[in-house]
Amino acid sequence: MTLPLSILDLAPIAPGETASDSFAASVALAQQAEKSGYRRVWYAEHHNMASIASSATSVLIAHVASQTSTIRLGAGGVMLPNHSPLTIAEQFGTLEALHPGRIDLGLGRAPGGDQATFRALRRDPAASDQFPQDVVELQAFLAGESRVPGVGATPGAGSRVPLYILGSSLFGAHLAAALGLPYAFASHFAPDALHAAVAAYRSEFRPSKQLDQPYVIAGVNAIAADDHDDAAQQLLLSRRARLLMMLRQSRQIPVTQTFSDDELDMLLDSPAGAQVASMMTYTGVGTGPEVAEYVARFGESVGADEVIVAHASLATPARLRSVELLADAHASVTA
Repeated sequence: MTLPLSILDLAPIAPGETASDSFAASVALAQQAEKSGYRRVWYAEHHNMASIASSATSVLIAHVASQTSTIRLGAGGVMLPNHSPLTIAEQFGTLEALHPGRIDLGLGRAPGGDQATFRALRRDPAASDQFPQDVVELQAFLAGESRVPGVGATPGAGSRVPLYILGSSLFGAHLAAALGLPYAFASHFAPDALHAAVAAYRSEFRPSKQLDQPYVIAGVNAIAADDHDDAAQQLLLSRRARLLMMLRQSRQIPVTQTFSDDELDMLLDSPAGAQVASMMTYTGVGTGPEVAEYVARFGESVGADEVIVAHASLATPARLRSVELLADAHASVTA
């Protein structure tokens, strides 16, 4: 049986480009993914990040869904502490009504930004502690079984949009298992607890109305190109960009500060660069067959039911080519 492949689209805004350019690229990527046989494309909620355009996740999903036909689209994920369960039920109920049978709702408990951003969102930092209860409340709204007397989600009630718990630690694994929901691990940027979390999830899983057996989605980075050396060069560019984003987001450098390539490569040899390398532990780089073999080995090592791929090429044409090359090589590797 072929291991299903999906895509995590980070909706990057490349240097010199705009959010409009990013959204056009996301449409093109989803159209290519649909053509190439990927199962789904997810978009992650991030805030206050100048290089990522997916902050209004449900709006982006609606836009892409209107320009595709069959591929599943969803949040990977909505950061539920930033929202009320009713609001998300209404948003994703609306999406499901507009695009029946194509919408997923992945849920995370991180704020999707720093503490200043959390305050700007008018959220209480303690909201993350309510994540399990909020997931259950949201699930009830989508089932038409509201736990809030006199309040229902319209649209949303009875839609039963499938929920997925996202995580990068054992917390999400325990919660997904207890609720009987699919579990997606963010190993494309937080690899350390991957195997322990998947093992805990599988051992503790309890069947639910949505799911009768465990289902694991594992994240991996990929850069597939027609030439191995080209892919390796793209990886270097991606690592430089991640390093800059991390340093700017943590305010270790001003947003306006620039570096030469040589300076960035020196920084990649620093502890900050080592952190970037660790984040990208699970990365397949090379030709289509080379990346397909890497992804297949990765999926087998994790015991994943599905692998979700963050195609890390910075330039849109290269990212689309990576999507195509991996899909073309994948079926023969995992058959």
